[in-house]
Amino acid sequence: MKTSRRNFIKSAGSLTVLFSLDHTGLLASVTAGQDPELPGILRRTPAVSAWLEVLADGSVRVFTGKVEQGQGLCGAIAQVTAEELDLKVSQVEVVIADTRRTPNEGFTGASSSTENSVLSVRYAAAAARRELMDLAAVALGVPSETLKMLDGKILQKSGGHPLSFFELLDGRKLKSEVRLPLHLKPKEQYRISGKAVPREDFKRMIIGGEMYIQDLRFPGMVHARTVSPPAYDARLLSFDETGLRKAVPVLKTIRDGSFLAVICEDEFQAVKAQRHLAQQVKWSVLQHKSTSLPVPELLKSLTVASSKVKTAPVPFPEGIPAIRSSYYKPYVMHGAIAPSCAVARYADGLLEIWTHSQGAYPLRDTISDLLKIPAAQIQVTCLRGSGCYGHNGADDAAAEAALIAMAFPGRHVRLQWSREQEHAWEPYGTAMYMELEAILEKNGRISHFRNSIWSDTHYIRGNPGYLNVAVLRDAPFERKKNPSGSGGYRNADLYYTVQNQTVTANFFNGPLRTSNLRSLGSYANLFAVESFMDELSDHAKIEPFDFRIMHLEDQRAIEVLDKLKHKVAGLPKQKNTGMGIAFCRYKNSAAYIAVAAQVKVHPSTFKITLIKLWAVIDAGEIISPDSVVNQIEGGMIQAASWTLFEKVGFEQQTVQSRTWTSYPIIRFNDVPEVEVEIISRPNEKLQGVGEIAMCVTPGAIVNAIAIACGQRIRNLPVGDQLSIKNR
Repeated sequence: MKTSRRNFIKSAGSLTVLFSLDHTGLLASVTAGQDPELPGILRRTPAVSAWLEVLADGSVRVFTGKVEQGQGLCGAIAQVTAEELDLKVSQVEVVIADTRRTPNEGFTGASSSTENSVLSVRYAAAAARRELMDLAAVALGVPSETLKMLDGKILQKSGGHPLSFFELLDGRKLKSEVRLPLHLKPKEQYRISGKAVPREDFKRMIIGGEMYIQDLRFPGMVHARTVSPPAYDARLLSFDETGLRKAVPVLKTIRDGSFLAVICEDEFQAVKAQRHLAQQVKWSVLQHKSTSLPVPELLKSLTVASSKVKTAPVPFPEGIPAIRSSYYKPYVMHGAIAPSCAVARYADGLLEIWTHSQGAYPLRDTISDLLKIPAAQIQVTCLRGSGCYGHNGADDAAAEAALIAMAFPGRHVRLQWSREQEHAWEPYGTAMYMELEAILEKNGRISHFRNSIWSDTHYIRGNPGYLNVAVLRDAPFERKKNPSGSGGYRNADLYYTVQNQTVTANFFNGPLRTSNLRSLGSYANLFAVESFMDELSDHAKIEPFDFRIMHLEDQRAIEVLDKLKHKVAGLPKQKNTGMGIAFCRYKNSAAYIAVAAQVKVHPSTFKITLIKLWAVIDAGEIISPDSVVNQIEGGMIQAASWTLFEKVGFEQQTVQSRTWTSYPIIRFNDVPEVEVEIISRPNEKLQGVGEIAMCVTPGAIVNAIAIACGQRIRNLPVGDQLSIKNR
């Protein structure tokens, strides 16, 4: 007997938990009359039946439109669900972004998943608990106050026959909505939240289990490779398909304008075909006038759209001597350990895509526009990718796989980028240039501060024109000018108490394609700000910790600095060794962090040894301490790699950093010891920590170098500047 999806779900007696955000990833505005204490997602979707699914064995399945990227999101969701419903963590399954199963939560990013999604799950699970207890009270004929929950069942506190969640539903969905007042479990009764819970996903990583998009295989799957142009503006003239087929057994060759791909039964055959084509294909490349300008000067020479981010009540006095410094951060890449990959299948009018994109629904809508297919005929399933925070090549690989699958219907097509393609064609974190000025009063306080920033965009998602393939096709999409803003001036204004602040942002369209990379503009802006704070403290002849604290009024900010000061107070002073610090409140509104770095500068070679990094953080309530520590440790190490080693080399629109040799990253023998302390505040708001360590690590490192050898590093990476001195 045929049945509809709706009737099947109704008959299964399920309760579904989901989060909802539109594809921009922004919370909906608060509607008048609604309770402002509820998370915005719940104000949009208050029905409890939209948030959890109770399974026949009494366990609970949670659906999230967000993506697990190693930050421990799934673990945190499982913990709060298990806490409110008195389950074991092992009884909670979390399903990440999938357009067939989960809600539209837009993109995962900005350290917002914890404070939005995890909190919403907690509220929804609490509402589910209230209704389930009421159902059990009716079924057992006793007051709900005499009942307790335990491992997916409800029973009387005095004992007796338990009823499972599934039995209580009896084919019905819960009817209540998440409305305040709502009784959350008291924090003092927590068994799971705030505790370290072993992560099952780590076990799979350690043993090399199948968990990433790169591991995905289907029966009868074929393999595809693309041949990329040598530069952004190169266009395909010709290739020898006859010679290719003589050299390699090819199922199909696909050409659409300058997009060129091959499909083979075997993966190695596809690689051989790709290499064969790469050697004999002919491209046209536009000739550009070469420039010998250093990149910082190049950025300042570009046409900009300027906007005043912050205006001081008292303008910066031009006639008074000021302290001035400028700082530069180069283009950097995500450097994902495994190159981007996607699988697609087109059959019977349905396009299925498996991807490690950060947003299932936004990617679906973009590919719908790209391929002129209704969004309802596209299904996108997100899996983890191996090593990425931000917008790397995942969306590009997914779009290319979709285009190839449309030309070769009926079978799963797996597209794997090469290392060279990943390095040369992902969207980078933009280069930035910052000019800072300040005036100090006689007591050492900052009276005026001015910051001018030059940045390309940190966000290009949202239309097909951002995809590589979109501009290569016969009917190309226009690649619009990059939008201004988009995180470029994040943390450019001081969180310190300085009344007269002026911040100006200058946005340009640079030579390389740029988009989201972990922490957006905060990494460069706080590198500049926290380096400048040390320079100012030196001018004021006030110790760096004290100089920062005297400019703070927020007691939580002062406490993280005080605790860090205590941790490093006993460090022995050694020749050619220095300890530097940096502080921020991420976005000037989220979590707090203070970082210290200890470095040694070898006098004969000027080689830097990063000895140790310390961090003290305050992210409000902590759900999973291990996940928080993991993210902070990983963030500091990644930021250390950017700071010491990383930059994208390019000439005009041709990227030259296409290997790990030409784009070095931190290696195991350079990784420092790392120590993280968490200030837990159970009664404060949840805050994400995925990006906060990136922002302060560079300032701490360069401040330590200045103390160790007297050289102030203002242009990154550090290795470039010290090697110049060494020469």
